[in-house]
Amino acid sequence: MTIATNLGFPRIGRHRELKFALENFWAGKIFAPDLQAQAATLRRAHWELQTSHGIATPPSNEFSLYDHVLDTACMVGAIPAGYGWEGGPVTLATYFALARGTRDERALPALEMTKWFDTNYHYLVPRLAAGQVFTLTENRPLAAYREAQALGITTRPVILGPVSFLRLSKTNDGSDPLDHLGALLPVYTQILAELKAAGVAWVQIDEPILALSLSDRTHEAFRQAYAELAPVAPNLLLTNYFGSYAENLYVALSLPVAGLHLDLKRGAADLPAVLEAARPELYLSLGIVDGRNVWRTDLHAALASLRQVAKARGTERLMVAPSCSLLHVPVDLDMEAGSKMSGLGLEITSWLAFAVQKLEEISVLARGLDQGDEAIAAALVRSAAIKRLRQSDERVHDAAVAARLAAVTPAMAVRAQKFEVRRHVQQARLNLPPAPTTTIGSFPQTAEIRAARAAFARGAMTEDAYEAFLKQETLNAVRWQEGADIDVLVHGEFERNDMVKYFGEQLSGYAFTAHGWVQSYGSRCVAPPIIWGDVSRPRPMTVGWTSFAQSLTEKPMKGMLTGPVTMLNWSFVRDDLPREVVCRQIALAIRDEVADLEAAGIAIIQIDEPAFREGLPLRERDWPAYLRWAVACFGLCSAVVRDDTQIHTHMCYSAFNDIMPAIAAMDADVISIETTRSNMELLDAFAAPDAAYPNGIGPGIWDIHSPRVPDGAEMLRLLKLAAERLEPWQIWVNPDCGLKTRGWGEVKPAIAHMVDAAKQFRELLEHDDSRLTHSLN
Repeated sequence: MTIATNLGFPRIGRHRELKFALENFWAGKIFAPDLQAQAATLRRAHWELQTSHGIATPPSNEFSLYDHVLDTACMVGAIPAGYGWEGGPVTLATYFALARGTRDERALPALEMTKWFDTNYHYLVPRLAAGQVFTLTENRPLAAYREAQALGITTRPVILGPVSFLRLSKTNDGSDPLDHLGALLPVYTQILAELKAAGVAWVQIDEPILALSLSDRTHEAFRQAYAELAPVAPNLLLTNYFGSYAENLYVALSLPVAGLHLDLKRGAADLPAVLEAARPELYLSLGIVDGRNVWRTDLHAALASLRQVAKARGTERLMVAPSCSLLHVPVDLDMEAGSKMSGLGLEITSWLAFAVQKLEEISVLARGLDQGDEAIAAALVRSAAIKRLRQSDERVHDAAVAARLAAVTPAMAVRAQKFEVRRHVQQARLNLPPAPTTTIGSFPQTAEIRAARAAFARGAMTEDAYEAFLKQETLNAVRWQEGADIDVLVHGEFERNDMVKYFGEQLSGYAFTAHGWVQSYGSRCVAPPIIWGDVSRPRPMTVGWTSFAQSLTEKPMKGMLTGPVTMLNWSFVRDDLPREVVCRQIALAIRDEVADLEAAGIAIIQIDEPAFREGLPLRERDWPAYLRWAVACFGLCSAVVRDDTQIHTHMCYSAFNDIMPAIAAMDADVISIETTRSNMELLDAFAAPDAAYPNGIGPGIWDIHSPRVPDGAEMLRLLKLAAERLEPWQIWVNPDCGLKTRGWGEVKPAIAHMVDAAKQFRELLEHDDSRLTHSLN
């Protein structure tokens, strides 16, 4: 009999209960027992929901108060010194200090944070010391299993596998994290042995690095690890997702595990080899429902794929599953029904499936595989009808967009003059000091701003009153920036809800949700727009607010836009066109906005691309094609300006080393990046002798994702580190990221320290006449 299964469920809750519980805890409004009780309520609701939708053994231990990689690090005792841990279970104080840093006298920095493979989810990077000692602080999978068992629910515990954990970690001395495998495996052995002793039948052990290109040493690490783990463990379901196993497949098939998960949405090419080479007794988990996107499954096509496997192997050892954890999609489409804020429309809504609906699809497919089409006839009829309606909807394809795209030439994506020429022309126009100061774009989204936005959305505030409120907030921000002596100002983005959603709401071909929240990290949630049709810009989107802000000051005011690659990667993208084509459509829409901003007299335009690297394919052989069209799309939207208009871009939490030629090819006049958590290590990629970045750089000197406010001395130290890697003329001074999630009580002193550090840095440059002269010329 086919097993309906799931790899993971969204943690945040239908109403973002986890987000609000965390923020109330951090604000001191609730205490640790309250937070834990609310988390337990969410876990119970999610387990019961999954079982009610036919999932045989829902996953447990995939829930996290912040991040599952951080949970694993804490479980195995991989906790850097100084965070208050002296053995035993890790306290919430230590846990959140690792996640967020501290504002107390210890002034602890948070762990480095980076993207989870090619998703918009962020994980905390474990730090391993030389001679790292691992110890089991608490058997979290066992605790979660027993928690569910007490509710009468049998679960399948989930654990991040040891090889992936090490490959996702960093070492303090730069050595290979796999050097620590021998020390780590006894802890995993203990975890799994205790699970087996407790009667656990299956453990899902996630090894997502199997979707990457791996070295022979990593292959050997897999063989060593599972040779030790399998004899003491329950049945192990080895899971890989976000892509195919490819050259790693035969290593995976050789491991002594009881089951193997296949991502059939991104790794369907693995299936023929698996059917040929897999042991007859091996369970196969078939990820046929897309866990990364929101479109309904074509049940007829999915059944055809499943029946191919069933014909070869029978159904006794088959599991129907999503391609990956449902962490990456919103919770429940039914939340959109009747919502006045939802912009989906009935037709588009019928094309979609969120996490709950995907559980239903999994259950239907398992039943259809076992009982035949007659058992799921109504679902098959509906699936076919939805497919026909979507394909025939005339709004999906816009002839004008197609014609404009066909007329694009390579020259449209290239600036008229080289950067060395533009730099001097721009300096003549802007007259900025060395190491100019700026911020990334957004300022605090206070409770008053959120309340005004909500009141306007529900009709409790008139448009005129709302606009007057936003203008006052913008005026206050401009006056404060002038008083703080910032060199290049921003308008604060008080009118914006989210850096992608705000634009998606104004572009044709996009739809937005009222409750389509997805976790980005910790309590941070985003509601990605849905690209359902051809994209165009009906009217200007930012020109009015940027021009208003510029009218309030003589200093340069940055126009703030989100770039096409990020608009693509942070949206749920239509699956009936190549992603490259969709991205080019967005680029043309942003190009129109850039041209209008320049025509309105805006001298600096920032086109943020924080998701540029996020879209990089997981295997290196596939990188060149993606980078070619991603760079071309950025150029298409930015190269429309004159030489004296300065183009900025912003990227955060990216590993730049592998894509420096592409970043240079984007040819932004200035790029701002996150560098604080890495202590400026990321700049090494920009300063490499064989590929030094040629344009301006703003290495962030304030980690805005931590609640602590660094002093000026700390910021000056970071600028000095930057100057060891960069030429002075290249350096801009800015925070790591936008400030919308911080409060004014943090922002104002931190920015004062930042400006002071910049002025001290300029004084240091003045004592080195040769460097200063080079900086100004």
